[in-house]
Amino acid sequence: MSMIYHPGTGLNVGDPERLPVDPARLPSPEELRAEAESLILSASGWRKVFAEAETPYAPWVPHPGPEDSLSETVAAPKLLLAALMAESFGRLVLRQRRTEARPALLLGIDSRPTGPALADVFARVLIGLGIEVRYCFIVAAPEIMAFAGKAAKLPEGHPERAEGFAYISASHNPPGHNGVKFGLGSGGVLSAQEIAPLIAQLKTSIASEDSVSRALALLSAADKEVLALCYERCAEWKRHSLSAYILFSHAVITGKEALNEQAAVLDELAEACRHKPLGIVAELNGSARSLSIDRDFFQGISIRSEFHNDGPRQFTHRIVPEGLSLESCMELLQKAHKKDPSFQLGYVPDCDGDRGNLVFYDKTLGRARPLEAQEVFSLSCLAELAGLAGFSKNAPVAVVVNDATSARIERIAGFFGAKVFRAETGEANVVNLAEKLRLEGWTVRILGEGSNGGTITHPSKVRDPLSTLGAMIRLLRGGDKADSPGLFRRWLEASGQDGAYKADFDLADVIATLPAWISTSVFESRAALNIRSADKASLKARYAHIFKKEWETRKKELLDRYGISAWKALATIGGGEFEVGEDFAASASGGLRILLLDSRGALKAFLWMRGSGTEPVFRIMADIEGGEPEDEEYLLSWHSQMVRAADSSL
Repeated sequence: MSMIYHPGTGLNVGDPERLPVDPARLPSPEELRAEAESLILSASGWRKVFAEAETPYAPWVPHPGPEDSLSETVAAPKLLLAALMAESFGRLVLRQRRTEARPALLLGIDSRPTGPALADVFARVLIGLGIEVRYCFIVAAPEIMAFAGKAAKLPEGHPERAEGFAYISASHNPPGHNGVKFGLGSGGVLSAQEIAPLIAQLKTSIASEDSVSRALALLSAADKEVLALCYERCAEWKRHSLSAYILFSHAVITGKEALNEQAAVLDELAEACRHKPLGIVAELNGSARSLSIDRDFFQGISIRSEFHNDGPRQFTHRIVPEGLSLESCMELLQKAHKKDPSFQLGYVPDCDGDRGNLVFYDKTLGRARPLEAQEVFSLSCLAELAGLAGFSKNAPVAVVVNDATSARIERIAGFFGAKVFRAETGEANVVNLAEKLRLEGWTVRILGEGSNGGTITHPSKVRDPLSTLGAMIRLLRGGDKADSPGLFRRWLEASGQDGAYKADFDLADVIATLPAWISTSVFESRAALNIRSADKASLKARYAHIFKKEWETRKKELLDRYGISAWKALATIGGGEFEVGEDFAASASGGLRILLLDSRGALKAFLWMRGSGTEPVFRIMADIEGGEPEDEEYLLSWHSQMVRAADSSL
């Protein structure tokens, strides 16, 4: 054995001498194809369960299965499938190279246990294809993307230039899942259009009768010495990655390009936090953020911080940072606040660290509570739009969101004269629409998927909890000046709530001034339906027939109860939203929003649906202005009944 270990964590990196599959005991092409049947392929990531059904299992699961396994073992058919996945991307990179020079790619993993085994496959295949692999080992998604964006801008022939990245991750899925995201020079993931040829090539390779022998040849092609050097240098490339990420984060959070201007903003925040301390609890749940810049970033602007479960794979609860997963952070924040009242915020990231939902100490309740995902995004938008107010006279301002974002964002944006554009759910769709708008002359500072709290702040191409926390810190500690009001005061002035200002405001005071909307959390069990219908367009066509009948039955009740008197349907496909009239099937496999309007045509609520691109579920939600929880429950229950009826009428 010649296993190489990571110097910082002691975890296995890879064994360059040992082929990951036994050539004498290969699976059949049928077994490989069977494994591929559960592979979900989308621009948001290629994912499936890769772990074997063996101990240890995630301790929070009452009835464990392979998706909850913490095993590092990946079976041969899955490893061979991964080899074909790596080949599809490697061939794309080779086709697009502009010189005969050997192209380079960044490779990274999140902290789930099967990551090293899959990265071993990817490294072998890419090296065998003639690509230089710069392996960063465990790295947060925003970090490797910031590094990739910087490296791709370097001139041809520069020793640190890279064409893109392959990132082994299944994001918020359970720990037994894994997969991969691909990106080229933009610093973001490939778009749906860019990923389509890779998916087609992968499907062709899987269907081929020589799929197994082809995958084995791909795995066997790498030079062992080159592979060993790749593994030995992972700590070196990780240092480059951290450096690129901290510089990039400074640009994102300050909104400034010049280093001296960034320093001025950060120094101002540091001084404000020394004068009026602010504390943050980081409950990292063993994620990739445990090896990232968070601690140094907080120290650099004088934020008081506590870190918990801050070693890779220290999983203590579900990976998705929702619901019960936030309870530990709330308890830790309450204890920290009791000792030091400056501790006001806490956050929990998912496994790849591109998302981090927040908790805060709510003085009105006298305890910590979670911020709903839609609240997080609303506060971020408020802060960023307030920061732009008065400084973007030369270009119209836009906010880009996914179709499941609460209509509260339109209300917030409207106060600042900004326009909201919606794209189909999927980070790549939102990012690509924002890029298109910038080319048309719009200023797009903030974008993201409000339904999951994911904040993307320009020039970033990926959601990032540090961007979200940066907006919160600037909102709470930006401070008023004689010639420039702080962000909260700007918001109050824009929304006509000047009287709500107080010098000692905190986050609870800001939240109290938000437009009142209630939304379904897309991570609640009642928002994820298991359905039989594979054809989503046909399902929506049947739904349309049911909806029109239900509308006639319920329209008096809807008018009396909510003031709703009309509706219209909008589809989101890729980077655009358009009206579809009564043809709900026109939304195909994209998103569908049914807007519920009052007599003046103003939006009162909407119903939304879309099949998940990364999980085998059909997602639904309801969003209503100024209502009570029972109003959202009423609309979602009605919506759910109609979807189930449409599904059962197959």
